Amino acid sequence: MDASLLTHAAFWSDGTPALPGIPELAGHVLFESSGSSGDPKWIAISKQALLVSAAAVNRHLGVTGKSCWGLALPPRHVGGFGVAARAYEAGCGFRDYGRPWDAAEFREWLALHKITHTSLVPTQVHDLVKAELTAPASLVAIVVGGGHLDACTGQAARDLGWPVLASYGMTEAASQIATQDPGQLQAVYRPAPIPLLPIWEARLTPENLLAISGPALFSGHVSGGRFIPRETDWHITADRVLLENKTITPLGRADVLVKILGELVDPEAIERELVSISEGRLTPGTFAIIAIPDKRAGGALIPLFESSVNSKAAEAVLSLYQSQAPGYRRLMPLVVVRKFPRSELGKLRRNELVAIYLNQTTR
Repeated sequence: MDASLLTHAAFWSDGTPALPGIPELAGHVLFESSGSSGDPKWIAISKQALLVSAAAVNRHLGVTGKSCWGLALPPRHVGGFGVAARAYEAGCGFRDYGRPWDAAEFREWLALHKITHTSLVPTQVHDLVKAELTAPASLVAIVVGGGHLDACTGQAARDLGWPVLASYGMTEAASQIATQDPGQLQAVYRPAPIPLLPIWEARLTPENLLAISGPALFSGHVSGGRFIPRETDWHITADRVLLENKTITPLGRADVLVKILGELVDPEAIERELVSISEGRLTPGTFAIIAIPDKRAGGALIPLFESSVNSKAAEAVLSLYQSQAPGYRRLMPLVVVRKFPRSELGKLRRNELVAIYLNQTTR
């Protein structure tokens, strides 16, 4: 997809159905979404909803006609598509990085085109920090989505001048649901809480899952060549969050929880804890905690590390964790995997990783 076409009025006024023969998809865009662990599916979002989302983000970040959005994410995903939509909605500048990711080259590209706003995923922020690159003076805000940017990496990025703002969103919401305020850039970086954008209402279900409602919500999804409309004004997600004073603190997905010795355990929460106690020795995304069935305990937690990770540092951090973890959160011995499966946005494909582990241990 040529992302620059998304900044032209002709695209937004075109009411051709996203799929031939399905009139309900007139004026819609389809996005493939598998979340963090589910099967891929096609989400239908109206162009109107996409522009409502774009306007909300632009107002929140103070984007004007003199701003310039820079695209460094694939436009076929809603996060990248949203960048172009925001440039069109604001009537401001737009540039497409449009090449394989390289942190140093990206930094020069930002400076060359005087980019003021962009969206990145945590992996890209980590690369900028690891390379010890300083941000160009033109940059005003970076919306970080597609995963959790830990406090250590986020603060290191801000120390280098990168104006990172944590966000929370999903395809079904046409991009962002909550985004930190630019006024927080002078404070110490914290991954949460994250303020809800004004266009969204949020509540918790009896199962403590987040439900959202708002004008940028998806219209439905496509399965087997058939459009299935959304049935209510509220969309119940698979995410657990702390909802307080119109802010969201993500707690992880309900579908990754596992019961061990009668206690519910969140493997992703253990990953975040390991990053925290490692004090920079472990890089988020280079290791993962998976759960496998165990006849006695119900489940067993396996720490998997990519082969590039320093084994001594990994063992030291795991030893510290084990010394303070209750029995039901204890980990099995470390296992090394050559390379983790990831999406093009850098998200870990957990189901595939479990399959790799099982295949590796049953040879």
